[in-house]
Amino acid sequence: MQKSFLIVLAVAIIGALAIFQIAPDLNGAIAFFTGAIIASVIFSLQSKTPASKTNSNEPYSGPTMTLYVGNLPYRVHEGEVKALFGEFGPVNSVRLVRDRKTGRRKGFGFIEMSEVGAKKAMAKLNEFDFQERTLKVREAKSQDSDKSDNA
Repeated sequence: MQKSFLIVLAVAIIGALAIFQIAPDLNGAIAFFTGAIIASVIFSLQSKTPASKTNSNEPYSGPTMTLYVGNLPYRVHEGEVKALFGEFGPVNSVRLVRDRKTGRRKGFGFIEMSEVGAKKAMAKLNEFDFQERTLKVREAKSQDSDKSDNA
């Protein structure tokens, strides 16, 4: 059962008892039905309040860091990686690298996330066992720094 349904049900029962105390000549079913309607209205008004920033689907707009994640399982999906790193802070994007010819994943990727969360994730997830593989998590090097190293 969903948590919201249980909350509405509990409030409906409490509301039914309160209404039944106010008007004892009312049938119990009518009191429960009235309590359910009142609870539904209250719950729907509560759910229309603005959601917190952590539950928002909007990308994080503060300072970000891109992480390199190596030794990923080949069958892992972006959603699983996002959920793993999302425990440490807001994740803007997950890019798992694929082979151009075969389309198969290469076992590494890049995660863009909040700077604070990225530092926590690096500390906690480097050498972390994930789906029977030991992850390697590092700050990603920019392509510009690679070009200057080769020059």
